[in-house]
Parts: sequence; structure tokens; C-alpha cells
Amino acid sequence: MATTVLESGAVSAFCESVAIMLAAGIQTDEAVSLLGENMEDGSFKRACNAVYARLIAGESLTSALQSSGRFPQHVVDMVAVGEVSGRLEPTLRTLAVYYDEEGRLFSKIRSSIVYPAALLCVMTVILAFTVAIILPVFVSVYESLAGSLAAGSFNVVGVAIGIGWAALIITLVCTVLVLITAIAMRSEGGRRSLMSLAERMPFTRNTMYQLALSRFTSALATYVASGIDTDTAMKEAVAMVDHRTLKKQLEKAHESMLDLAAPKSLAQAISDSGIFEPVYARMLTIGARSGSTEDVLGRLSLTFFDDAIVKMDRLVDGVEPALAAFLTIAVGATLVSVMLPLIGIMGSIG
Repeated sequence: MATTVLESGAVSAFCESVAIMLAAGIQTDEAVSLLGENMEDGSFKRACNAVYARLIAGESLTSALQSSGRFPQHVVDMVAVGEVSGRLEPTLRTLAVYYDEEGRLFSKIRSSIVYPAALLCVMTVILAFTVAIILPVFVSVYESLAGSLAAGSFNVVGVAIGIGWAALIITLVCTVLVLITAIAMRSEGGRRSLMSLAERMPFTRNTMYQLALSRFTSALATYVASGIDTDTAMKEAVAMVDHRTLKKQLEKAHESMLDLAAPKSLAQAISDSGIFEPVYARMLTIGARSGSTEDVLGRLSLTFFDDAIVKMDRLVDGVEPALAAFLTIAVGATLVSVMLPLIGIMGSIG
């Protein structure tokens, strides 16, 4: 039986709780054991038990999380960075904040599409009934009155049927898309697919870029803080990036750092590649000169993440009004498709 990846809120709770216990001096295996000890049987408790079983077998936390199959790959990668750099506790706290915000966003997205999805389903049924049952009645009426009606009256029925079918097809397609989105939001794989799709859509592309940039900057800050040279830190952080566009930019910047003819520093490579906005690139340059590169990267990571969250909030807030507007148009089309034949009949009889 395939394991299910934990929801974002559960991942946040796990990371935050383990970080708190690590700060109190509790060993990792004991912290995970205590975390799942008093929980009711469920996915969270099973995840803790799976991780604990691996830990007492001598595996690292990274290996235990990976083997359990219940945590997103981003968590596994970042925990690996934290263990290598000796900064596991702050890394877990960063992950806790990240997945808490992600969970809030996913909950908001789900709640914003559930009500419109229900209305779309009802509207689809109404339109199907109108097109399949009501409009054919008008057709039969026109056929029975064909001898006394003008040819233009038949055109009215044709237009009504065309409007009805168009509204039905468009509403049905929108209903299917919304339901697929709602179902996909319930699984980690589905969310990954949606995020991958969002990377290519015009109105979400910039938001996904900011989110990926935040992840990269956070990983880079953790590597640099551990004392690893910037070339290696850049290489390892780039390997964790999934966003295609950002990854290509970062790989090009990394190549410029390794150029034997004219090697660039980390700050210069990032600045020249245009990965950061000029003001943020300037902050990184100043941080490198003052010896506080990791602090600047940490702050920039939070800044990029906050920007992405704000943009995502705006997008989600616009979903429900957009669907409401579409439903209004669909209702109007339904009324028009019903009223046109009535107007045609009354005009012909009169």
C-alpha cells in the first residue's frame, strides 16, 4: 500500500515540534518518539513511528524522512542541508514557517473553489435540462405552428439552442476543471502537478518564480552559514531547484563562478545574471563585503517568500469573484436561451 505524504500543516507541526525539542537538548530519536507518543492513530502518528524506527536503527534524520515516504522532497533536501551544515534546528524552524504558510494557502484555495464548484455543478444540471428538455419543446411548438409563422421566427429558436449548447459546454468544461483542481489539492502529487502547471501560466508564473527563489536562497544561506565555500554551496543549492527557468539562470551563474579566465564571486555572479532584483543584488554585495553573506541571504529568503505569499493571496482572492462573474453570465445565457423562443412565439402569434 502506497504511503501518503503528510499535509502541509502536519509537516509544519512536525518540524516545529522537533526543533523545539532539539533546542531543549533532547536527542532527535527521542524527540520524534515523544512527538508521536500521545497522538491518536492516524497519518501523523504513523509518520512519526516510521521515522523513529529508522532513527533507532542508526539512520540519520534525512534518511529516516526519505525512507518513510511521508514527507515532501523539499523537506528531505533541506533537512539534509541542515544536518551537513550543523544547523538542523534553525532549518527545521524555517521549514515549519514555510509549510505553515503553504498549508494556509492551500486551505484558502480549497475553500475558495468549493462553493463555486458546487454552483457550477448545479448550473451544469440546469443547463443540460434546459437544452435537452425545454428547448426541444419550443422546437415542436414551432413545427406545429409552421404554417402561420414567419421564417425569421425559426431563426430565433436556432439562436436560442445555440446559446444553450454553448453555455452548457463552457460550464461543463469549467466544472470539470474546478473539480479536477479540488481533487488534485488533496494529494502531494496533485499539488506538485498544479504547481508545475502554474510555472507556465502567465498569471502565476512570477509567483512560482518567487517561491522557487525563496527556497534556493534559504538553502544557499544554510550552506554558506556552515562554512562551506561559496562554489560548493552554490552547486548544492542549485541542485535542489525544480523551477526550470530559475535553474537555468542559476546554472549559468554558477558556471561564471567557475570560469578560470575571469571567475566571479557569489554576489557578483548572482548580480550579473539578473536572478535578484537590483536592490536585492546590491544588498547581497554589501553583505559579502561586510562578511555577513549568510545573514543577508536569510533575510532575502524571507523577503522573497513573503512576496510570493502576497501575490498568491491576491490570486486566490480573485478566484471566487471570477467564478461568480462566470456563473452570472451562465445564468444570463440560460434565461436568454429560454426567453428568445417565447418572444419569437408571442411576436408571431401577435
